[in-house]
Amino acid sequence: EICYVSVTLPRILVDLWIQDRGISMLECATQMCFFLVLGTTEGFLLAVMAYDRYVAICNPLHYPLVMNHKMCIQLAVGSWITGIPVQIGQTCQIFSLHFCDCNQINHFFCDIPPILKLACGDTSIHEVSVYMVAMLFVAVPFVLILASYSKIIFTVLRLPTARGRVKVFSTCSSHLLVVLLFFGSATITYLRPKSSHSAGMDKLLSLFYTIVTPMFNPLIYTFRN
Repeated sequence: EICYVSVTLPRILVDLWIQDRGISMLECATQMCFFLVLGTTEGFLLAVMAYDRYVAICNPLHYPLVMNHKMCIQLAVGSWITGIPVQIGQTCQIFSLHFCDCNQINHFFCDIPPILKLACGDTSIHEVSVYMVAMLFVAVPFVLILASYSKIIFTVLRLPTARGRVKVFSTCSSHLLVVLLFFGSATITYLRPKSSHSAGMDKLLSLFYTIVTPMFNPLIYTFRN
């Protein structure tokens, strides 16, 4: 969360303070690349956390064997490095476009939709590429989370006591809330058709998953713990 927020928030605060909102193309590309890589990491980490809860609730006796120290390290490292080559390639692809005379980004940080709007000519191929990457790094972790929680719910409903069911749902509620906040706003931003994009809505959604969600996550996890 610290890394993810640090990509955008300090720059936003500096721009508000000094009112100099210029950014070089290299700085813009770097910001976008780190933002996409860390966003991908968060999505996969949320999927890993869902798997961890699945094993703990559905196979509690096997949990120490399945989620051993080596497995935890492999899952964490995999979450961090999976998106790096793809998102670097996507950033290079977007910034290789020819941009028109207008160099004003109608956004508060360098994100894909507002950058594509500045490009001249046909960007449909790039939009399809962005959509495919979003399907891979947003939809796939979300489907894995849904699969984990489907198994968890099926297991919970077979528990004999209401107290046991409440305890399990209480364990999972913080993670579910974070998943809905993060994936809900990211899905609307990157997977909806270009015709339904508006600058105001893009800014609102981006504000939500770059600042609001990370701000609430520590509170959500702390209260539930």
